[in-house]
Amino acid sequence: MKIKITLVSLFLCALGAAAQTKVEKIVPTKASGDGVTYFLPKTSFVVNAEITKVTVKAGPYYRYAERYLGVKDVATEDIVYHELGKITLQSKGIPDPDNMYRIEFRQKTVAPFACLTPDGLLCAINEVYVPEERPEDAKVDKGASTVPPASSVYTEDLLMAGSVARQAEVAAKQIYRLRESRTDILTGDADNLPPDGEAMKIVISKLEDQEKALTKLFTGTETRETAYYDVSIMPEDELEHEVLFRFSSKLGILDDDDLAGEPVYMNLTALERAPELDPKEAEKKAKLLKGAVVYNVPGRARVEILRNNRSILKRDVPVVQFGTQEALAPVILEDKKEPVKVVFYPETGAIRQITK
Repeated sequence: MKIKITLVSLFLCALGAAAQTKVEKIVPTKASGDGVTYFLPKTSFVVNAEITKVTVKAGPYYRYAERYLGVKDVATEDIVYHELGKITLQSKGIPDPDNMYRIEFRQKTVAPFACLTPDGLLCAINEVYVPEERPEDAKVDKGASTVPPASSVYTEDLLMAGSVARQAEVAAKQIYRLRESRTDILTGDADNLPPDGEAMKIVISKLEDQEKALTKLFTGTETRETAYYDVSIMPEDELEHEVLFRFSSKLGILDDDDLAGEPVYMNLTALERAPELDPKEAEKKAKLLKGAVVYNVPGRARVEILRNNRSILKRDVPVVQFGTQEALAPVILEDKKEPVKVVFYPETGAIRQITK
């Protein structure tokens, strides 16, 4: 089993979790022996973790927030911490070097071809492969606010105030004046009203931005930066409390062996497993697969991801390692007039559709 942690993206916005499968059409030739070589896949999993870094900075007037603004819950010191957000799971087919096969097309077959992924996974025979549409999990950047910095609304009175206490008092008065101006515009009591509705929206928006910028001098600021991490895992059998990665609110995501963070576990439990064959059955099966179009019949398993002994993701998925292999007789591909078309799931190597 292999586990790998990768930083996928920083500040991603609306990026899908899985890209479409790229497929290449392979037409056998005499040079290639009128055949196409392909791999069957093994099931791997990609666990994606959303990590948000939160940076909090205390405002210079936090001590006066309750006195002048009536606000109690404000930042009193600069801190940085991390949040573990959404966890997603994606199954992925990896070419299995121990399961490489060859499709031999006879000359009487009508226009034979196969569709393969760039790494050799079989997608279709005698049919153009079209990937299935899948719902994608959007990854949205939780970036910093667009509110202007407080320095942009410093007035001469605020800059000339001698002490921090005096500055806080002046800033608070500015906030109340901005609120009063906004109320006057909304109620129509202002001396110079905006000429139309669109201008009123712009003026109100500017007043609100100035108020927020000044308020942050008391309440502090918070910025959020979101990154995404992929953890790849290739199971050979069932897993119990396998550490995917560790997480620390101070340090963020960590390697699975870094004890500075709490572990995030993965369980993999077989729900449907192909029966083991005795030596005679295995020999008979090997003869059946020889010279045929071999495909996978996956088993099924339940994946569960846990944090603090609490399940945060649970899903039933097909798993090739718990399944078996079957064969399509080559004769079905040799119809002169109407060749059989077969479409596979490249992620599992299973048959998706057979048509004429």
